[in-house]
Amino acid sequence: MKPLIGVSTYLEDSARWGVWDLPAALLPVGYPRLVQRAGGLAAMLPPDDPASAASVVARLDGLVIAGGPDVEPVRYDAEPHPLTGPPARERDAWELALIEAALASGTPLLGICRGMQLLNVAVGGTLVQHLEGHTSTVVGSFGAHAVTPVPGTLYESLVPEETTVPAQHHQSVDRLGNGLTVSAFAPDGTVEAVELAPPHWVLGVQWHPEMAEDTRVMAALVRAAAGDDT
Repeated sequence: MKPLIGVSTYLEDSARWGVWDLPAALLPVGYPRLVQRAGGLAAMLPPDDPASAASVVARLDGLVIAGGPDVEPVRYDAEPHPLTGPPARERDAWELALIEAALASGTPLLGICRGMQLLNVAVGGTLVQHLEGHTSTVVGSFGAHAVTPVPGTLYESLVPEETTVPAQHHQSVDRLGNGLTVSAFAPDGTVEAVELAPPHWVLGVQWHPEMAEDTRVMAALVRAAAGDDT
């Protein structure tokens, strides 16, 4: 049986399809397609009561925290930067509860972009609220830059070579959260991946693997979710 991988979703006041323009919980199709290509079953996890996060995670084999808006700075005891985006409080509360439940239960966890940042915040880290040079100059498109793995890390065991990745972010890890290790860097020194030591399977990547053809990171999550450590 294929592992069930939950993926957190956006929550938008307005989305359009056909003749409709309504509030929507949504997810770019790249996320479920990447899970599927990596051998998993994808389930969308729209924001819900944080108190239910543990029971939701208990039904999953693996968890992905998707990209999206900036994490509200109050979550890491900071004042908002002028260029920090508006808060997404329902997502913050829900996804932090999902992360905490996954860490407590040992459920394999992958954080993507915002998901990596939220993972860092969940374990006591902080964020750089505005970073120059990592956001595409074309609205609605992704840029690309190199990522270099750190030897001896989980990420390096999955992707041992330098790669070029799709990225679109203006925030990054500042103070590293408790127990996290940096496992990849951008050429300018920006933290591009973080992870927890075994026995956890917990990895965060700053880029968007759902926008690329490389399935290695997601496939590793799916294997871990299936109980296969190879």
